[in-house]
Amino acid sequence: MKVFINKRIPEIGIKMLEEAGLEVFIPEYDLSNAEWLSYCKSHDVILSVGTDFKYDKDFFNECPNIKAIALYSVGFDHVDIKEANRLKIPVGNTPDVLSKATSDVAFLLMQSVARRASYNFEKVKSGSWDSFDPLHALGQELYGKTLGIFGLGRIGFEMAKKSKAAFDMNIIYHNRHRNEEAENELNAKYVSFDELIAESDVLSIHANFKPEQNELFNSSVFEKMKPDAIFVNTARGGFHHQKDLYEALISKQIWGAGLDVTNPEPIFKDDPILELSNVCVLPHIGSATIEARNGMAKLAAENLIAFSKNEKMLHCANPEIYS
Repeated sequence: MKVFINKRIPEIGIKMLEEAGLEVFIPEYDLSNAEWLSYCKSHDVILSVGTDFKYDKDFFNECPNIKAIALYSVGFDHVDIKEANRLKIPVGNTPDVLSKATSDVAFLLMQSVARRASYNFEKVKSGSWDSFDPLHALGQELYGKTLGIFGLGRIGFEMAKKSKAAFDMNIIYHNRHRNEEAENELNAKYVSFDELIAESDVLSIHANFKPEQNELFNSSVFEKMKPDAIFVNTARGGFHHQKDLYEALISKQIWGAGLDVTNPEPIFKDDPILELSNVCVLPHIGSATIEARNGMAKLAAENLIAFSKNEKMLHCANPEIYS
Protein backbone atom coordinates (compact mmCIF):
# COMPACT_ATOMS: atom_id res chain seq x y z
CA MET A 1 0.00 0.00 0.00
CA LYS A 2 1.43 3.36 -1.06
CA VAL A 3 1.21 6.22 1.47
CA PHE A 4 1.55 9.86 0.44
CA ILE A 5 2.52 12.33 3.21
CA ASN A 6 2.50 15.93 1.98
CA LYS A 7 4.95 17.19 4.63
CA ARG A 8 7.54 15.52 6.85
CA ILE A 9 6.24 14.43 10.24
CA PRO A 10 8.20 13.20 13.29
CA GLU A 11 10.26 10.12 12.52
CA ILE A 12 8.31 7.89 14.90
CA GLY A 13 5.31 7.92 12.56
CA ILE A 14 7.31 7.33 9.40
CA LYS A 15 9.21 4.45 11.00
CA MET A 16 5.98 2.80 12.16
CA LEU A 17 4.52 2.92 8.65
CA GLU A 18 7.65 1.51 7.04
CA GLU A 19 8.02 -1.24 9.63
CA ALA A 20 4.41 -2.21 8.90
CA GLY A 21 5.40 -2.77 5.27
CA LEU A 22 3.80 0.38 3.83
CA GLU A 23 5.55 2.30 1.05
CA VAL A 24 5.96 5.93 2.14
CA PHE A 25 6.57 8.96 -0.08
CA ILE A 26 7.24 12.47 1.27
CA PRO A 27 8.16 15.37 -1.05
CA GLU A 28 11.22 17.47 -0.19
CA TYR A 29 9.51 20.83 -0.79
CA ASP A 30 6.16 22.58 -0.35
CA LEU A 31 3.74 21.58 -3.06
CA SER A 32 1.45 23.55 -5.32
CA ASN A 33 -2.15 22.38 -5.45
CA ALA A 34 -1.53 20.77 -8.84
CA GLU A 35 1.54 18.90 -7.58
CA TRP A 36 -0.30 17.73 -4.47
CA LEU A 37 -3.19 16.44 -6.57
CA SER A 38 -0.81 14.62 -8.90
CA TYR A 39 0.80 12.76 -6.00
CA CYS A 40 -2.61 11.93 -4.53
CA LYS A 41 -3.59 10.30 -7.83
CA SER A 42 -0.62 7.94 -7.68
CA HIS A 43 -1.09 6.71 -4.09
CA ASP A 44 -3.56 4.55 -2.22
CA VAL A 45 -3.87 6.42 1.07
CA ILE A 46 -2.94 9.87 2.36
CA LEU A 47 -1.45 11.09 5.62
CA SER A 48 -2.48 14.73 5.38
CA VAL A 49 -0.52 17.42 7.24
CA GLY A 50 -2.06 20.88 7.68
CA THR A 51 -5.23 22.34 6.20
CA ASP A 52 -3.87 23.87 2.99
CA PHE A 53 -5.51 21.22 0.83
CA LYS A 54 -9.24 20.50 0.77
CA TYR A 55 -10.75 17.05 0.53
CA ASP A 56 -14.03 18.01 -1.10
CA LYS A 57 -16.27 16.39 -3.67
CA ASP A 58 -14.05 17.57 -6.54
CA PHE A 59 -11.04 15.97 -4.89
CA PHE A 60 -12.76 12.63 -4.45
CA ASN A 61 -13.91 12.74 -8.09
CA GLU A 62 -10.33 13.47 -9.21
CA CYS A 63 -8.82 10.78 -6.99
CA PRO A 64 -11.08 7.71 -7.00
CA ASN A 65 -7.98 5.66 -6.11
CA ILE A 66 -7.82 7.06 -2.56
CA LYS A 67 -9.04 4.49 -0.06
CA ALA A 68 -8.34 6.24 3.27
CA ILE A 69 -7.16 9.55 4.72
CA ALA A 70 -5.31 9.94 8.00
CA LEU A 71 -5.24 13.52 9.22
CA TYR A 72 -2.35 14.91 11.23
CA SER A 73 -4.81 16.97 13.26
CA VAL A 74 -7.86 16.76 15.48
CA GLY A 75 -9.97 19.05 13.31
CA PHE A 76 -11.43 17.74 10.07
CA ASP A 77 -13.32 20.76 8.72
CA HIS A 78 -11.22 20.65 5.51
CA VAL A 79 -12.72 17.24 4.67
CA ASP A 80 -16.16 16.69 3.15
CA ILE A 81 -17.19 14.00 5.62
CA LYS A 82 -20.53 13.38 3.89
CA GLU A 83 -18.76 12.59 0.64
CA ALA A 84 -16.21 10.42 2.45
CA ASN A 85 -19.08 8.54 4.07
CA ARG A 86 -20.81 8.03 0.72
CA LEU A 87 -17.61 6.56 -0.70
CA LYS A 88 -16.91 4.53 2.47
CA ILE A 89 -13.55 6.25 2.94
CA PRO A 90 -12.43 6.36 6.58
CA VAL A 91 -10.97 9.64 7.79
CA GLY A 92 -8.65 9.30 10.77
CA ASN A 93 -7.74 12.11 13.16
CA THR A 94 -5.54 12.59 16.23
CA PRO A 95 -7.59 13.51 19.32
CA ASP A 96 -6.45 13.70 22.95
CA VAL A 97 -2.65 13.72 22.48
CA LEU A 98 -2.61 17.47 21.89
CA SER A 99 -5.28 18.48 24.41
CA LYS A 100 -2.84 19.57 27.10
CA ALA A 101 -0.49 21.34 24.67
CA THR A 102 -3.29 23.30 22.96
CA SER A 103 -4.93 24.23 26.26
CA ASP A 104 -1.51 25.44 27.46
CA VAL A 105 -1.50 27.94 24.59
CA ALA A 106 -5.04 29.14 25.37
CA PHE A 107 -4.00 29.57 29.02
CA LEU A 108 -0.86 31.41 27.89
CA LEU A 109 -2.83 33.73 25.60
CA MET A 110 -5.35 34.53 28.33
CA GLN A 111 -2.57 35.63 30.68
CA SER A 112 -0.54 37.39 27.98
CA VAL A 113 -3.52 39.52 27.00
CA ALA A 114 -4.56 40.18 30.59
CA ARG A 115 -1.09 41.57 31.35
CA ARG A 116 -0.38 43.04 27.86
CA ALA A 117 2.73 40.88 27.64
CA SER A 118 3.32 41.17 23.87
CA TYR A 119 3.04 44.95 23.98
CA ASN A 120 5.43 45.26 26.91
CA PHE A 121 7.92 42.83 25.38
CA GLU A 122 7.99 44.95 22.21
CA LYS A 123 8.68 48.03 24.36
CA VAL A 124 11.72 46.32 25.85
CA LYS A 125 12.97 45.17 22.43
CA SER A 126 12.61 48.65 20.93
CA GLY A 127 14.37 50.37 23.83
CA SER A 128 11.17 52.10 24.95
CA TRP A 129 11.31 50.95 28.56
CA ASP A 130 10.34 54.31 30.01
CA SER A 131 10.31 55.59 33.57
CA PHE A 132 7.62 54.29 35.94
CA ASP A 133 4.10 55.43 35.07
CA PRO A 134 1.41 54.23 37.50
CA LEU A 135 -1.33 54.50 34.87
CA HIS A 136 0.31 53.28 31.65
CA ALA A 137 -0.99 50.16 29.84
CA LEU A 138 -2.40 48.51 32.91
CA GLY A 139 -3.44 44.88 32.78
CA GLN A 140 -6.09 43.06 34.74
CA GLU A 141 -6.14 40.15 37.17
CA LEU A 142 -7.98 36.92 36.53
CA TYR A 143 -8.65 35.77 40.08
CA GLY A 144 -12.28 34.78 40.60
CA LYS A 145 -13.30 35.86 37.09
CA THR A 146 -15.66 33.86 34.87
CA LEU A 147 -14.21 31.72 32.10
CA GLY A 148 -16.69 30.93 29.36
CA ILE A 149 -15.85 28.01 27.09
CA PHE A 150 -17.43 27.48 23.70
CA GLY A 151 -16.98 23.76 23.04
CA LEU A 152 -16.11 21.97 26.26
CA GLY A 153 -14.41 18.86 24.93
CA ARG A 154 -11.01 17.55 26.00
CA ILE A 155 -9.07 20.73 25.14
CA GLY A 156 -11.70 22.97 26.71
CA PHE A 157 -11.74 20.77 29.79
CA GLU A 158 -7.96 21.11 30.19
CA MET A 159 -8.24 24.89 29.80
CA ALA A 160 -10.99 25.02 32.41
CA LYS A 161 -9.03 22.82 34.81
CA LYS A 162 -5.93 25.04 34.58
CA SER A 163 -7.95 28.22 35.00
CA LYS A 164 -9.83 26.82 37.99
CA ALA A 165 -6.63 25.67 39.70
CA ALA A 166 -4.57 28.81 39.02
CA PHE A 167 -7.14 31.58 39.40
CA ASP A 168 -10.18 29.92 40.98
CA MET A 169 -12.16 31.02 37.95
CA ASN A 170 -15.86 30.24 37.65
CA ILE A 171 -16.49 27.98 34.65
CA ILE A 172 -19.46 28.33 32.34
CA TYR A 173 -19.79 26.62 28.99
CA HIS A 174 -21.94 26.16 25.90
CA ASN A 175 -21.87 22.80 24.13
CA ARG A 176 -23.96 20.59 21.91
CA HIS A 177 -24.11 18.21 24.86
CA ARG A 178 -23.74 18.53 28.62
CA ASN A 179 -20.31 17.71 30.03
CA GLU A 180 -21.05 15.93 33.30
CA GLU A 181 -17.36 15.41 34.08
CA ALA A 182 -16.73 19.15 34.00
CA GLU A 183 -19.87 19.87 35.98
CA ASN A 184 -18.91 17.39 38.69
CA GLU A 185 -15.18 18.05 38.85
CA LEU A 186 -15.02 21.78 38.13
CA ASN A 187 -18.52 22.89 39.08
CA ALA A 188 -18.94 24.04 35.48
CA LYS A 189 -22.31 25.48 34.58
CA TYR A 190 -24.05 24.85 31.27
CA VAL A 191 -25.49 28.07 29.78
CA SER A 192 -27.12 29.23 26.56
CA PHE A 193 -24.98 30.87 23.89
CA ASP A 194 -26.39 34.29 24.76
CA GLU A 195 -25.60 33.75 28.44
CA LEU A 196 -22.09 32.62 27.54
CA ILE A 197 -21.20 35.78 25.66
CA ALA A 198 -22.88 38.09 28.17
CA GLU A 199 -21.40 36.56 31.34
CA SER A 200 -17.84 35.62 30.34
CA ASP A 201 -14.87 37.65 31.53
CA VAL A 202 -12.75 35.42 29.31
CA LEU A 203 -14.39 33.67 26.37
CA SER A 204 -12.30 30.82 24.96
CA ILE A 205 -13.18 28.82 21.83
CA HIS A 206 -12.41 25.10 21.75
CA ALA A 207 -15.10 23.65 19.47
CA ASN A 208 -14.67 21.69 16.25
CA PHE A 209 -15.37 24.10 13.40
CA LYS A 210 -18.32 23.56 11.07
CA PRO A 211 -19.14 25.62 7.96
CA GLU A 212 -22.39 26.90 9.48
CA GLN A 213 -20.34 28.44 12.30
CA ASN A 214 -18.27 30.57 9.93
CA GLU A 215 -17.61 33.99 11.55
CA LEU A 216 -20.05 33.18 14.33
CA PHE A 217 -18.17 35.58 16.57
CA ASN A 218 -18.82 38.86 14.80
CA SER A 219 -19.94 42.40 15.63
CA SER A 220 -23.36 41.28 16.87
CA VAL A 221 -21.65 38.99 19.39
CA PHE A 222 -18.83 41.29 20.42
CA GLU A 223 -21.23 44.11 21.22
CA LYS A 224 -23.00 41.85 23.74
CA MET A 225 -19.81 40.92 25.58
CA LYS A 226 -18.49 42.68 28.67
CA PRO A 227 -16.33 45.74 27.94
CA ASP A 228 -13.53 44.20 30.03
CA ALA A 229 -13.84 40.74 28.41
CA ILE A 230 -10.95 38.86 26.79
CA PHE A 231 -11.61 36.83 23.62
CA VAL A 232 -9.39 33.77 23.05
CA ASN A 233 -9.43 31.59 19.93
CA THR A 234 -7.15 28.55 19.61
CA ALA A 235 -9.61 26.46 17.56
CA ARG A 236 -10.07 27.77 14.00
CA GLY A 237 -9.76 31.29 12.61
CA GLY A 238 -13.03 30.84 10.76
CA PHE A 239 -14.90 31.15 14.05
CA HIS A 240 -14.31 34.91 14.25
CA HIS A 241 -14.74 37.84 11.88
CA GLN A 242 -11.29 39.45 11.91
CA LYS A 243 -12.34 42.99 11.01
CA ASP A 244 -15.26 42.94 13.44
CA LEU A 245 -12.89 41.79 16.18
CA TYR A 246 -10.54 44.67 15.42
CA GLU A 247 -13.41 47.15 15.51
CA ALA A 248 -14.65 45.72 18.81
CA LEU A 249 -11.19 46.15 20.30
CA ILE A 250 -10.56 49.72 19.18
CA SER A 251 -14.09 50.80 20.14
CA LYS A 252 -13.60 49.16 23.57
CA GLN A 253 -16.58 46.84 23.17
CA ILE A 254 -14.21 44.19 24.52
CA TRP A 255 -10.93 44.52 26.40
CA GLY A 256 -8.50 42.26 24.56
CA ALA A 257 -7.93 39.24 22.32
CA GLY A 258 -5.54 36.29 22.22
CA LEU A 259 -5.34 34.38 18.94
CA ASP A 260 -3.48 31.25 17.93
CA VAL A 261 -5.60 31.14 14.77
CA THR A 262 -6.58 34.01 12.49
CA ASN A 263 -8.97 34.79 9.65
CA PRO A 264 -7.37 34.58 7.12
CA GLU A 265 -4.47 32.37 8.10
CA PRO A 266 -1.64 33.20 7.97
CA ILE A 267 -2.56 36.72 9.07
CA PHE A 268 -1.45 39.56 6.80
CA LYS A 269 1.62 41.27 8.25
CA ASP A 270 -0.05 44.67 7.91
CA ASP A 271 -3.27 43.64 9.69
CA PRO A 272 -3.98 46.55 12.06
CA ILE A 273 -4.93 44.17 14.86
CA LEU A 274 -1.21 43.43 15.26
CA GLU A 275 -0.59 47.02 16.34
CA LEU A 276 -2.91 46.88 19.34
CA SER A 277 -1.46 46.72 22.85
CA ASN A 278 -4.27 44.48 24.08
CA VAL A 279 -3.75 41.69 21.54
CA CYS A 280 -1.45 38.69 21.40
CA VAL A 281 -1.23 36.66 18.18
CA LEU A 282 0.66 33.38 17.78
CA PRO A 283 1.23 31.44 14.51
CA HIS A 284 -1.02 28.42 15.20
CA ILE A 285 1.35 26.68 17.62
CA GLY A 286 -1.27 24.93 19.76
CA SER A 287 0.18 21.45 19.22
CA ALA A 288 3.79 22.61 18.80
CA THR A 289 5.48 20.50 21.47
CA ILE A 290 7.74 17.52 20.94
CA GLU A 291 5.38 15.33 22.94
CA ALA A 292 2.21 16.37 21.12
CA ARG A 293 3.65 16.23 17.61
CA ASN A 294 5.19 12.79 18.25
CA GLY A 295 1.86 11.62 19.62
CA MET A 296 0.04 12.91 16.56
CA ALA A 297 2.48 11.12 14.24
CA LYS A 298 1.99 7.89 16.18
CA LEU A 299 -1.82 8.11 16.06
CA ALA A 300 -1.88 8.96 12.36
CA ALA A 301 0.38 6.02 11.61
CA GLU A 302 -1.71 3.69 13.78
CA ASN A 303 -4.80 4.71 11.82
CA LEU A 304 -3.23 3.82 8.48
CA ILE A 305 -1.67 0.61 9.76
CA ALA A 306 -5.05 -0.53 11.08
CA PHE A 307 -6.64 0.29 7.72
CA SER A 308 -3.93 -1.66 5.87
CA LYS A 309 -4.88 -4.70 7.97
CA ASN A 310 -8.59 -4.29 7.12
CA GLU A 311 -9.23 -3.19 10.69
CA LYS A 312 -11.13 -0.16 11.99
CA MET A 313 -9.09 2.98 12.40
CA LEU A 314 -8.37 3.55 16.06
CA HIS A 315 -9.36 7.22 15.89
CA CYS A 316 -11.89 7.96 13.17
CA ALA A 317 -13.74 11.19 12.39
CA ASN A 318 -16.46 9.25 10.57
CA PRO A 319 -16.91 5.98 12.50
CA GLU A 320 -20.40 5.61 11.06
CA ILE A 321 -18.90 4.05 7.90
CA TYR A 322 -18.14 0.94 9.94
CA SER A 323 -21.73 0.40 11.04
